[in-house]
Amino acid sequence: LSNFWRAQPPFYPNSRPLVPSPFPHRLRYLRGTGVGITMVMISTFVTIYYNVIIAYSLYYLFASFQKVLPWSDCFSWADEFCSKTRIVSDCNATLHGEIIHANYTFITSNNLTCLNGTMNYKPVQFPSEQYWNKVTLQRSSGLDETGRIVWYLALCLLLSWIIVAAALFKGIKSSGKVVYFTALFPYVILLILLVRGATLEGALDGIEYYIGSQSNITKLMEAEVWKDAATQIFYSLSVAWGGLVALSSYNRFHNNCYSDAIIVCVTNCVTSIFAGFAIFSILGHMAFVSERPVSEVVDSGFELAFVAYPEALSKLPVSPLWSFLFFFMLLLLGLDSQFATIETLTTTIQDISPRVMRKLRLPVTLGLCALLFLLGLICVTQAGIYWVNLIDHFCAGWGILISAVLEIIGIVYIYGGNRFIEDIEMMIGKKSRFFWLWWRICWFCITPMLLMAILIWSLATFSSPTYGSVLYPAWGTAVGWCMIIFCVIWIPIVAIVKIFKAEGNLVQRLVSCCRPAANWGPYLERHRGERYSHIVDPKKKKEHEIPTVLGSPECTASSVVLEKTIWA
Repeated sequence: LSNFWRAQPPFYPNSRPLVPSPFPHRLRYLRGTGVGITMVMISTFVTIYYNVIIAYSLYYLFASFQKVLPWSDCFSWADEFCSKTRIVSDCNATLHGEIIHANYTFITSNNLTCLNGTMNYKPVQFPSEQYWNKVTLQRSSGLDETGRIVWYLALCLLLSWIIVAAALFKGIKSSGKVVYFTALFPYVILLILLVRGATLEGALDGIEYYIGSQSNITKLMEAEVWKDAATQIFYSLSVAWGGLVALSSYNRFHNNCYSDAIIVCVTNCVTSIFAGFAIFSILGHMAFVSERPVSEVVDSGFELAFVAYPEALSKLPVSPLWSFLFFFMLLLLGLDSQFATIETLTTTIQDISPRVMRKLRLPVTLGLCALLFLLGLICVTQAGIYWVNLIDHFCAGWGILISAVLEIIGIVYIYGGNRFIEDIEMMIGKKSRFFWLWWRICWFCITPMLLMAILIWSLATFSSPTYGSVLYPAWGTAVGWCMIIFCVIWIPIVAIVKIFKAEGNLVQRLVSCCRPAANWGPYLERHRGERYSHIVDPKKKKEHEIPTVLGSPECTASSVVLEKTIWA
């Protein structure tokens, strides 16, 4: 989903730019480690607000069942600033031989003509923008003004959680059979929007702003741009979240995870660029109609998906049909990504207590969805969009970046990058040293140094988050940091507990905690080979392989990335 509301160049205001990651890979899930718990905590926070975005899609989906789309023009809900074109506020004119300055109402009532270059314009908003703020969100003035729960958004949120629970109560089998359709259908809609957008007046201005001469290259000197670039690629690829790791655990042992990673990363970047052309051709037209710069048409983020795209949909023939198809696509994309995140949480519970999940999967899944629904109600109040943006800014931004840094350091320098390569070769076959040269350079040097530099630089230049022009209060920023601390605090806690439980002096305890456990290795004995032949697990009386659904685990693990790519 994130490629829809984050598909923008690094020079767009408040954007999350797309920079390819140098390490497409799958990390093994180290159950019981602090980083593992951190990934689960971040996934939990993001799950709460992610379903709210799905609820927005459901609301617009239902609103599309009308002859005329409700955001296609300024109707009864609009104020005097609603307009598709610029509105003159005042200007200079000639009256009885003298130049006067008057408001535009006086000018028109006296049949006068404004002098060239003297017109001042009112700040106007497109109908789709006012519909988003005034009708959909009923947005308050800021985080301080919580307001009431928007009942129709709450019902849409409830419906989205019912859909998620119904799809997941049987586990991976029930969510893996529809991913082929949900992964390919968005490209059809995107292609239609791109063709339509390219035929609109001003589309070229938007493309120029996207990749042309109008791009503001100086934005690349800002730390926030690079931080957003890193977190965006993690977001759209699901790297460092735990979702891919949880889903890939259902794969066959010898599945070619290397080729999967390459294909998914390339598809992710191509889709981001493709979605960017679609959205900026539309933004160029909106800028042309309103006679404003492209950068001032709409804010980035959620307004791209729920302001810019609806504006384009309203210009299509049979617009209600295309609007329905578009938001149905967003719904499918959001649900698929949500399935993966919830599967991460249920897989964690299953790892902790397999017997409970085997006997009580349905009650546990329903209870988890019900709890997350209740926690998400704050996000469907009149200040809900501020909470959604706050969680996205901190947990899906800072949190995932910190998690990624610790993850790559843990795998490469504690577990051992060469040992990790040997583990991969057990699954995909032996490769030459030249084959791994690039990945060794990335994993041992480029990636850790780049991520650490981005993290330190962005922390040093931190500024309070905003939603559009609304600045968050100090307590809101404090809540955001508390969420981050709650997510990452488990890393030192688990480290201290493990060191305390280890035997020997302090150095011996540190060394033992940095080694794999005695039973670390492939689950099935036939996959262990000589490297892990020493593993003895008396608790397993017989081997059994987790069943896979043809096209489900493999397709789900990679398609979840595709869903996040399209949404991103």
